[in-house]
Amino acid sequence: MDLFGRLNRTAARYAAVKTRACEPFAPTLSVTFDDFPRSAWTNARKVLERHGALATYYVAGRFCGASEKGLEYFQAGDLKAVIGAGHEIGCHTFSHIHAPRMGEARFVADCDRNAAFLAPFLGGRPLETFAYPYGDVCVRSKRLAAQRFVTARGIRADVNGGSVDLALLASMPLERRSWSAARWRRLVEDAAGQGGWLTLFTHDVSDDPTPHGCTPAMLDEALTLARDHGLRVLTVGAAAARLPVQALAA
Repeated sequence: MDLFGRLNRTAARYAAVKTRACEPFAPTLSVTFDDFPRSAWTNARKVLERHGALATYYVAGRFCGASEKGLEYFQAGDLKAVIGAGHEIGCHTFSHIHAPRMGEARFVADCDRNAAFLAPFLGGRPLETFAYPYGDVCVRSKRLAAQRFVTARGIRADVNGGSVDLALLASMPLERRSWSAARWRRLVEDAAGQGGWLTLFTHDVSDDPTPHGCTPAMLDEALTLARDHGLRVLTVGAAAARLPVQALAA
C-alpha cells in the first residue's frame, strides 16, 4: 500500500462517523466473502452447512460470469442459490473501485449501479451492508457509506466491541498469504471474554487457493475455534441488528 493509502486508512479509522457505544453482548462471528469467486459458494457451502452458519457475500456486479487471472467468479445461478440458502448479499460497488480515488458522484453512481444489478435477485430487500473494495477507505468514502448502509466493513483485524464503528468494522483476513492461527485464537478469546463481535473475510475457497483465499480446512478450523469458545455465527446484517446500542442510524 502506498503512503496515500496508508494516510487515508489511518484518517478514516479515527474519524468519528458512525461509532456506537455498546454494552457487552453475546460474542458473535460473521463470515464474509469479498468479490464472490464461485468457489466461495461451491466449495465453502458444505463447510458453512456443517456449522449451521450463514455468511455475508459482498458482491461487485461486474464480476458476474467473469473469469480473471484464472479465477472464476459467480454466475447468476450461484447468486440465486446463495440467497435461497439464506445467506446475506452486501454491496462491494459494481466496478470494484478504489473508493478514495473516486469523487463522490462516481462512488454514489457505482453503488447505485450495483443496487440496480442486484435488485432482481433480492426481491425488494435493501442492500444494508457494504465492504470497501481492497479495504481502501478515506474519511469521505466512510461518510458516504455510513449514509447509505447500516454497516461498512474494512480489513483491520480487531474485535468490534465496547465502541463499535459501524462505518468501518474491523475484520480478520482469512487469507493464505497472511493467516495466523495464533492471532485468530487471541481474537476469539478476546471476543469471548469481553462480549465482542468478530468478522472474517476471504475470497476464493479451494484446496489450492489464491493468496487472497483460503482452503476449506482453514475455514472449518476458524469456525470450529469460534464455536468452541461460544461465538454464535450470524450474517453481518443480523449481528448489527442485535447490537445493544441506542440506534443504528447515522
